[in-house]
Amino acid sequence: MNRRLFFALVLLMEVPVCRVLAAAEPARTQPASPKWILAEAEKARAEGRYLQAKPLYQQLLQQAPPPEIAAVVQKGLGEVNIRLILSSAIGPNAEIYVVKPGDTLSKIAKNFHTTVDLLRISNGLQSDRLRPGQRLKVVKAHFSVLVDKSQNTLTLKDGEEVLKVYPCATGREGITPVGNFNIVNRIVDPPWYSPEGLIPPKDPRNQLGSRWLGFDTPGYGIHGTTDPTSIGKPVTHGCVRLTNQDVEELFILLPQGTPVSIVD
Repeated sequence: MNRRLFFALVLLMEVPVCRVLAAAEPARTQPASPKWILAEAEKARAEGRYLQAKPLYQQLLQQAPPPEIAAVVQKGLGEVNIRLILSSAIGPNAEIYVVKPGDTLSKIAKNFHTTVDLLRISNGLQSDRLRPGQRLKVVKAHFSVLVDKSQNTLTLKDGEEVLKVYPCATGREGITPVGNFNIVNRIVDPPWYSPEGLIPPKDPRNQLGSRWLGFDTPGYGIHGTTDPTSIGKPVTHGCVRLTNQDVEELFILLPQGTPVSIVD
């Protein structure tokens, strides 16, 4: 509309110009409160809308929320990150790989520095048999682990991004070694070579639980437990101890060669 004609119409209507201009402006909304954003994030997570939940959690963390909200955000974001990795969703840390003749899951896992377990789960595979031309999601994350003895926490990272923080148990009197290590062996239902002798897998006395991720320093690693109440305490013989559920989750993700840092 011509500007001169606009003001002429305003005068004819005997309406103040400021009122007309204000009505034409879009309504200004107040920034969403942290509690509202958290409620939306939690709702999206509960409904399985993980791609929508993740940026909401990340937005909250950038706002430095109070401790009670931050704890809920960290837990929710951790679950969302793992769910996305295990799902068929193609995020920034994944790509589609087209199966070639002669490929096996083990070969693909080795080439992409991932695990067969993760290939199976993220692609919903019911069999290890592959066919040429088949399209697979391949996770290309650069996983690493940071264990903080002072907090009894284990942090899973992808590059610089914190994916999830797990409570853990570490060695009594600080005997868990500090330094940089690599995961060199992965064992399902490990036997325990205890001071009393060999204790077989799944024996209630076997303190290693359901999984073992061994370091390149013999005798040390990350494992499960038969005593979940010990998690969060400095009570082990030197290893890093998780609940069976948590160590089984890490076992799916972490291939041989994954770096592990332990700090005081």
